[in-house]
Amino acid sequence: MAKTKTKFACQECGYESAKWMGRCPGCDSWNTLVEEQAVMGRVGRTQRSTPFQAAQAIPITTVGRSKEERSDMGIAELNRVLGGGLVPGSLILVGGDPGIGKSTLLLQASHRLAEKGTSVLYVSGEESTEQTRLRADRLQALDANLWVAAETDLDRIEGMVNEQKPGLVVIDSIQTIYQADVTSAPGSVAQVRECTGRLMRIAKERGIAIIIVGHVTKAGAIAGPRLLEHMVDCVLYFEGERHQTYRVLRAVKNRFGSTNEIGLFEMRNQGLVEVANPSEMFLSQRPHGVAGSAVSASMEGTRPVLVELQALVAPTSFPSPKRMASGVDHQRLAMILAVLEKRLEMFLQNQDTYVNIVGGMRLDEPAIDLAVAISIASSFRNRPTGAKDLFVGEVGLTGEVRSVSRMEQRMAEAKQMGFTRAIIPAKDQRGWDPPSGMKIIGVHTVEEALDVGLGG
Repeated sequence: MAKTKTKFACQECGYESAKWMGRCPGCDSWNTLVEEQAVMGRVGRTQRSTPFQAAQAIPITTVGRSKEERSDMGIAELNRVLGGGLVPGSLILVGGDPGIGKSTLLLQASHRLAEKGTSVLYVSGEESTEQTRLRADRLQALDANLWVAAETDLDRIEGMVNEQKPGLVVIDSIQTIYQADVTSAPGSVAQVRECTGRLMRIAKERGIAIIIVGHVTKAGAIAGPRLLEHMVDCVLYFEGERHQTYRVLRAVKNRFGSTNEIGLFEMRNQGLVEVANPSEMFLSQRPHGVAGSAVSASMEGTRPVLVELQALVAPTSFPSPKRMASGVDHQRLAMILAVLEKRLEMFLQNQDTYVNIVGGMRLDEPAIDLAVAISIASSFRNRPTGAKDLFVGEVGLTGEVRSVSRMEQRMAEAKQMGFTRAIIPAKDQRGWDPPSGMKIIGVHTVEEALDVGLGG
């Protein structure tokens, strides 16, 4: 007869301990050990969800090559983030804030795949089948190949998979699914770990692609053990601001493709609509002749995207000035402000500084450093930049402008959007042909860039 034993598991790394500890020995995180009940067998060991199978080591040269076949999801932006399409037998985790559009995106993708003749099983643990039907009516996502179920028992879900034999299974969400032989409540560390491991086994053994939805914490990370992200093949985050209609799908882990690609969507009444030209979207409402605005070209995977950076520098009445950044790394902003003060003698110690990337984008690429510096100097000196000027380059601590990659692709996108002049690192002027009608100016320092961009 199986017995239960109390143990403590870390929500971050999955480390297990027989007693509670304030600090996890596995990941050094504080207050992450939670109590759970472990099911014990007759021999006193925790029961395994999958039987142990012996394996043998073989030379890598004798391992056969299998052609990677991908299924078209019917949504180009989703295919781009996945690396070209859906890989059979893969386990994909999708996270995002509540109400951001995760269920909408997956229901639309399930419908597009069902239209192509692939059987899809959509399992919702949070909504009834009637609620799923109402959403499908609004999205016009009705197809006979799309099967829906409201179930939280993993045993019954596996029975449906064996009966329907779908090409894609969507689990919404993993925090509501439970396994009967695990005594912990749904959403606990043990339940999430065991259910994900069993879904992984189902995907690999049957060659079925499975997409699971994960809740997120207040900090924006996926709830549950950190081990969850290590178990799956692909981790996607759905980002966006609630007061804006644009959404960004970003891959932070992908065993079958690049993690640099992003997908852009716009939320409308009929669901999520792909954004074919993100540069046009981000620059559609750009003001002209106003100080504090600069445009840069960022590479998101293989796609160049033009973004507007806005800065506001205003005198402060407090001893410590505010430094606020939206879409830009706060530490990077502090470094650029220090460079402007030290190398260009701008007295910013009594100035509040606010920097924002228009459209809700979040960029970590150093290529936007020069545009950040130009926008701050433009607001500080109250001198607007040129309406057709583009700024690309990384800023070093000595005030130099360092080279960046894929300059030719960035300039081609800028030319397409009507820009006629680009201020870039001098080293990046060589090795490629600039677009016709576009003036390329190479600079060595931030001071040179300010002289060119702000007119001295």
